[in-house]
Amino acid sequence: MSSILDQDIKFLPNVGPKTKEILSKELGINSYGDLLEYFPYKYVDRSKIFHISELTPDMPYVQIKGKILSYEERDTGKRNSMLVAHFSDGYGVADLIWFRGTQYILKNFKVGTEYIVFGKPSVYGGRFQFTHPDMDDASKLQITEMGMQPFYGMTEIMKKRGYSSRSIEKITKSLVRILPPLPETLPDFLINRLHLVSRDAALRMIHYPHSHQEMQKAQVRLKFEELFYVQLNILRYASDQRRKYRGYVFNRIGDIFNGFYAHNLPFELTGAQKRVMHEIRADMCSGKQMNRLLQGDVGSGKTLVALMTMLIALDNGYQACLMAPTEILAEQHLQTIREFLKGMDIRVELLTGIVKGKKRKEILDGLATGAVQILIGTHAVLEDPVSFCRLGIAVIDEQHRFGVEQRARLWAKSANPPHVLVMTATPIPRTLAMTIYGDLDVSVIDQLPPGRKPVRTLHKFDNQLTSLYQSIRRQIELGRQVYVVFPLIKESEKMDLKNLEEGYETLKQAFPEFSLSKIHGKMKSAEKEEEMERFVKGETQILVATTVIEVGVNVPNASVMVILDAQRFGLSQLHQLRGRVGRGSDQSYCILVTNYKLSEETRKRIDIMCDTNDGFQIAEADLKLRGPGDLEGTQQSGMAFDLKIANIAKDGQLVQLARTEAQAIIDNDPLCEKPQNSILWNRLRELKKTNINWAAIS
Repeated sequence: MSSILDQDIKFLPNVGPKTKEILSKELGINSYGDLLEYFPYKYVDRSKIFHISELTPDMPYVQIKGKILSYEERDTGKRNSMLVAHFSDGYGVADLIWFRGTQYILKNFKVGTEYIVFGKPSVYGGRFQFTHPDMDDASKLQITEMGMQPFYGMTEIMKKRGYSSRSIEKITKSLVRILPPLPETLPDFLINRLHLVSRDAALRMIHYPHSHQEMQKAQVRLKFEELFYVQLNILRYASDQRRKYRGYVFNRIGDIFNGFYAHNLPFELTGAQKRVMHEIRADMCSGKQMNRLLQGDVGSGKTLVALMTMLIALDNGYQACLMAPTEILAEQHLQTIREFLKGMDIRVELLTGIVKGKKRKEILDGLATGAVQILIGTHAVLEDPVSFCRLGIAVIDEQHRFGVEQRARLWAKSANPPHVLVMTATPIPRTLAMTIYGDLDVSVIDQLPPGRKPVRTLHKFDNQLTSLYQSIRRQIELGRQVYVVFPLIKESEKMDLKNLEEGYETLKQAFPEFSLSKIHGKMKSAEKEEEMERFVKGETQILVATTVIEVGVNVPNASVMVILDAQRFGLSQLHQLRGRVGRGSDQSYCILVTNYKLSEETRKRIDIMCDTNDGFQIAEADLKLRGPGDLEGTQQSGMAFDLKIANIAKDGQLVQLARTEAQAIIDNDPLCEKPQNSILWNRLRELKKTNINWAAIS
């Protein structure tokens, strides 16, 4: 059903075809509803007028009231000029400055008329001045009505074409004036219990709050609603899936698991590993399909937990599969798991793109008959000829590398969807996990196994390379290996690759007695595999690389990670890279190399890296510094979410409240049929018709 909010923006007073075109192209505003949901990013209090004598240079935006005494045009060179208005309020004199639009100013603002001037004061030549201030006729502007001035985001193109935040403010004001009362989108019981203002009031107050309190009430209502519907959608999806699919019941712990636990377990499990195994066991016995996310820092023992989970499936007569994003990682999992299972009669096979001919046929036949009990592979596992006899559990490593469709194809390999355990070494802050992985139960391994020493992280400037090279040489002479990582950012890819090539040659000259490998994303897969293999076998001592080594490479002998231009990496990415070392029993080091000119934010990032090895602490800090959209590894296929007003980094309590309320509704009305909730299901249907991406995981 069409509403006034669906009206084309061109029908709004003060919006012609040109303005409509730029609003659509630059801000994606095409309808009244789009404009209403283009929210201000900040506000300035305009309820107070200052005297010029009260001004100080460090004040933010302020307003003064007075008259223009005279105009003066000043030459600024190269045929440019500026217009200066001498302005007085009876308590002092200030200059108003314009560099463009001067004819408009002279025509519309007259000497002797009283105006309210709004802008940021600065001092020049001992006098306060305002550059390109907002001007309003004092007789037409009621200060008591002004309240908080909204500020709207602008693109550079809009600014060049003469549009400003005030332009958006004016057309939004004209829209709010003609809007009839807007329908409610939350049930009364929720509004009353949480003391929320109505949607109609919130959408009006968010653009024109008369006070700070009004602004906060509007923001809380709109942020809660946005987060609530994201959570309701995720939880309803998860609830439907659990009802629809029965899970295999694995209530037997038999000879395979017990034999492994008694004879092959390399060390006592940490408390965190034991806790996670209890959570997984409960899922597998529940009769519901397990969908669990296993988070843990690099080296925390996730693979061991995954293997023990797969052994439970074997004890119950089912097969298991582990999918990894790259061939290198799949091969490393194969080696690790075969090492763990040494002496046990369990058939483990590898299926990747390079397994061909007779060997491939043997593996496919073994899967179909059940002779292959554990399959480790890449995307090749998803191909049509791959058919399992009885697939009971699928473990997916580095979840964000696989799209929703690919996981669905894995499900189709079994008569009943298998249990799913998703592993990630990218620590995800709780509020983000609730939104991105909202339909998965979350387990966290937050302890390192005994014997692992925390990696020491040091910050060096790029003029200290001589002493750094000496440290590297000492480590290699002790029999260790070294990673040297260069940034490779899309925007400057050619320059970055040139830097890497030059850096590689420099390092060859600096370490003539050692062998070097080189890896970057532009190399062919076979070349990368070959170079990596040389490093893994210890044939080369230094690996020069881009971030392609970020995930999954396991070389216990590598004890030094040097990250050049570290200021260009995000916190989570730095942490992932650091996780490549510290995998053996030797003390390992991560050296962050930067130039001297560091922004405040970059300095904070470097300090956090040097202060802590806690991946969750780092992820929380990264979320606060960079926002959810930039977090490495979280913007996975089919899961981008575009929040218009809420901010997951800053609105953690509202995320939790929204989830709690959404869960209560799903528990109370799992089939979505109670009349008091009909407003919710109708609204969810409306939102799904919009361009919001409501994709869910698993």
